[in-house]
Amino acid sequence: MNEQQHTALHLAAHGVPALPLRAGKVPFGNCLACAKNVCGGRPNMKAPGPCTCPNPCHGWAAATTDPNVLNSPAWVRMWREAAGVAYHPGGAGLTVVDLDNAEAIAWARASLPATRTVQTTRGEHWLYRGTMQSANAVRPGVDIKSLMQYARWLAPGSGSMAVLPAAVRALTVKGPSTARRAPQTLSAPLGAARGECPHRTPTYLDRGIAMAEQRISQAREAVHATVYRTFLAVLSTHGRCGCLTETHAARLFTAAQAKGESPRHCTDAWTNALTTLGLTHV
Repeated sequence: MNEQQHTALHLAAHGVPALPLRAGKVPFGNCLACAKNVCGGRPNMKAPGPCTCPNPCHGWAAATTDPNVLNSPAWVRMWREAAGVAYHPGGAGLTVVDLDNAEAIAWARASLPATRTVQTTRGEHWLYRGTMQSANAVRPGVDIKSLMQYARWLAPGSGSMAVLPAAVRALTVKGPSTARRAPQTLSAPLGAARGECPHRTPTYLDRGIAMAEQRISQAREAVHATVYRTFLAVLSTHGRCGCLTETHAARLFTAAQAKGESPRHCTDAWTNALTTLGLTHV
């Protein structure tokens, strides 16, 4: 057992999902069976995905706390070639503020609450308890690594870990002019014919959308599955009469992306729900 594998097992024992990194600080590429994600990928660390590949494929999504996987023959081969270890911060309930230079560090010290700090080759990682959407270049020299992202494991760090502050969450919030919109055009009825409208008041629909947003935001695991089931429920109830608009769908997409879903995953889930229900635009 080499140093990288030993480190990964130590992290796993403390609930931190780990994976090997090759030279260049990047994950190992997908095997032939998983090339270009033809296997369907590993959509979520905490929910079984369609991929059953024994290799550490799919980047951050391969990170695991299972010692049987970390010690498996396929992974042992990768550990022999590994140049480092990475972990999935979101899977450990953490957010890493990656500060890439002295200016970024100075900004953090002036703007963010003190927390556990890890020295990197060019700057510092500030670790907070809590998860959020990952994002690169949220300001000069600053990246956010949490959900659906990996970070290099360098050391345990020093200092007490603080709760993820609103100031960090605000770094990924976009203004109204740049907010993502749902890729579906929903102002027209979704069915082949307009059905009877059950929404006697706008409150009925608004309450349903609010409940769907809450269901997504409260998901602790199986986020992909929760998003799909929620989209399916909303479209089943509100998708045939023409009352469901692009604005309503955008609210659901925003809630899903706040949990770490990518725009592509949101689009796929929405499209799959439409297909399942047999809903088409007119």
